Amino acid sequence: MKSYLSYLIIFLLGISLTSCELVGGIFKGGVWTGAILVIGVIVVVVWALSRAFGGGRK
Repeated sequence: MKSYLSYLIIFLLGISLTSCELVGGIFKGGVWTGAILVIGVIVVVVWALSRAFGGGRK
């Protein structure tokens, strides 16, 4: 369990360090491009969570 937690921490740190570069690249392309991309990511995350937890079906 402890090794699983350390791998998870390393993975999250790796994602967070590259996300700053990603955001910088998005806003170089324009504010509207960044806004559309952020909205798209939020929609995909909400969709994935709804699929993972059953989407309200019984």
